[in-house]
Amino acid sequence: MLRHVANVVRVHQSEPLQNNTVVVRGSAGVLLVDPGITGDEMACLAKDLAGEPVVAGFATHPHWDHVLWSADLGEAPRYGTARCAADLQEFLSKAGWKSGMTEWVPPDIADDLPLDLFGLIAGLLAGTTHLPWDGPRIRIIEHQAHAPGHAALLIEEHGVLVAGDMLSDVLIPMLDTDGTADPVDDYLAALQLFDDVAADVQVVVPGHGSVGGADELRIRIDQDRAYVQALRDNQEITDPRIGSSAKPGWQWVTDVHTNQLQRLTGAS
Repeated sequence: MLRHVANVVRVHQSEPLQNNTVVVRGSAGVLLVDPGITGDEMACLAKDLAGEPVVAGFATHPHWDHVLWSADLGEAPRYGTARCAADLQEFLSKAGWKSGMTEWVPPDIADDLPLDLFGLIAGLLAGTTHLPWDGPRIRIIEHQAHAPGHAALLIEEHGVLVAGDMLSDVLIPMLDTDGTADPVDDYLAALQLFDDVAADVQVVVPGHGSVGGADELRIRIDQDRAYVQALRDNQEITDPRIGSSAKPGWQWVTDVHTNQLQRLTGAS
């Protein structure tokens, strides 16, 4: 079910991983950001949009749960940053790429993913600052935290920040420890970009978890920065998203934290 978070902005939250699909109404139709995840959910989304054609799509980053699509949503162009699209093209060029996804996809939904149109993202020219579409002006905030060519979107006149897989109330910062030489500095640089636009934001929509207001945005930036700095400095980390305080069903995030800690500091 779609719910309004701003005048022309609605959000559909997926059941399995609380993925947030963002729908922005434009002059001729709607933009879909990170639609997901199962075939049934996509069909439900298409039904909810009946009478509103999809005129564009955008993937915030190249991870599997952000580059899905269904024929029910039509044949609109789907955009991402140049680096995001290049990463996907490399992945799709590998034989057996579908089986390679199994380590990431929860087993209970693996058979329900619409993969025929998976990852078909057109890369925007490097340096593109705004999304090319006939709708509200949307700024592209590209950075290298979490995944190659990750981008947040700022729907400027409505003060909505679509953050991708950052600024979540259920997920800790998940660093790209494989794809970048300095994942900590890359993450801190991305948080600074969010800091720079925070005064213009009234609503933050994370890739997973709860939509928040302006006050919540400030809390999440500070919380994420504290986590990353503590991880960098090998200090004790107290974060409500891990350990005994983790949200029910999200205890696995503690395992992600433990893995990150080991990879970055060698701590056991």
